[in-house]
Amino acid sequence: MDYELDTAARPEQRLDLAERPTRILHAMLRVFDLQRSLDFYIGALGMQLIRRQDYPGGRFTLAFLGYGAEESNTVLELTHNWDQPEPYAMGTAYGHIAIAVNDIYATCAELAEAGVNLTRAPGPMKHSATLIAFIEDPDGYKIELIQRD
Repeated sequence: MDYELDTAARPEQRLDLAERPTRILHAMLRVFDLQRSLDFYIGALGMQLIRRQDYPGGRFTLAFLGYGAEESNTVLELTHNWDQPEPYAMGTAYGHIAIAVNDIYATCAELAEAGVNLTRAPGPMKHSATLIAFIEDPDGYKIELIQRD
């Protein structure tokens, strides 16, 4: 079934322009082993640890990572609940995080050599010339790599 977006119909804006949201701040993932996840996102994907805070009263840690300052870039929040007895279930609604890369073939070769799980080899997206690949983080979250020239 084909679906066409009605570009003439626009939802009514409910917030005043001055109060409207302006950008996505972060996406959050719950991780089972924080150090393993930090090793992956920093070591394999080259993100920077922007800030980390332990909350002993709540028995959890928040770590924020990204490719630039939080004030001007969307970042990734890793939440580690200290008492989580087993890895989290993925659920069926989660899709993936997308990260831009300059050379998808070289990036995937380096990641594979480093032991990162490559779940879709680099190549054109179905019905498009866009070059993509998929990898998994230590918790099984899917990450799409998209070549940007």
